[in-house]
Amino acid sequence: MTALRIDGKSFAARLRALVKEAAGAIIRDHGVTPGLAVVLVGEDPASKVYVGSKQRQTREAGMNSIEHLLPDDTSQDDLLALIDRLNADPAVHGILVQLPLPAHIDAAEVINRIDVAKDVDGFTILNAGRLATGQRAMVPCTPLGCMMLLRDHLGDLAGLEAVVIGRSNIVGKPMAALLTAANATVTIAHSRSRDLPEIVRRGDIVVAAVGRAGMVTGDWLKPGAVVVDVGINRTDEGLVGDVDYDSAAQVAQAITPVPGGVGPMTIACLLANTLTACCRIHDIPEPDLGTA
Repeated sequence: MTALRIDGKSFAARLRALVKEAAGAIIRDHGVTPGLAVVLVGEDPASKVYVGSKQRQTREAGMNSIEHLLPDDTSQDDLLALIDRLNADPAVHGILVQLPLPAHIDAAEVINRIDVAKDVDGFTILNAGRLATGQRAMVPCTPLGCMMLLRDHLGDLAGLEAVVIGRSNIVGKPMAALLTAANATVTIAHSRSRDLPEIVRRGDIVVAAVGRAGMVTGDWLKPGAVVVDVGINRTDEGLVGDVDYDSAAQVAQAITPVPGGVGPMTIACLLANTLTACCRIHDIPEPDLGTA
């Protein structure tokens, strides 16, 4: 058996098309253009490429892209003042501060300065708390994309055993909250877990988000598991995930590749979140983008 390759790139293209159509309708019917402000501090090459891709895809979806590219020595006070201005700007519906920030800036304070209604990354304490307690929230883009791929492949997730490897605030914890809300039975595993392969082997669903190239191998998996690989690791052979694709594909039912799996979904979900934020701010009925 060779696993089905879950094509996140094609799925993301369909989602972006839905966002573009919905954005056009909002502009036409309500006179409001959804706007996303992206803030980048410093010259991190990977971040610059990622931000450039976000800007291009925002414009392609018919939405306004507002960029603030700041030097590496920008003070925390100046960055907070910029966020305050963006919070107050009626043309801005989503605010994204690209991480990581320079070491002299307190990332938590900066993120939590963002208006919760404009927090399209879903990283503020308020949105994280709402998600964890089952309330309406802005959902972090990567876990949201993972859930869309899982639902598309599996349908109802109720009763399935899900193992999330990694406990970050950006992926692991919100991923577990979303799976729990979908009535899966969820285990969060991590570097301190005892007998990690045995834990992973229980999973009907395995979400790998640890940042260690090829850590999860085929013999860790339950036959027929669905594997979502969130990892993006740069190696001499190019980009690879946290899952050893070749060995996992001999055991799993379906698996996301790296690249071309979760990555494209993250930006597509950012656009969807910006559209959702615009609708909520202006009390416009939210279009069905399949993200709920």
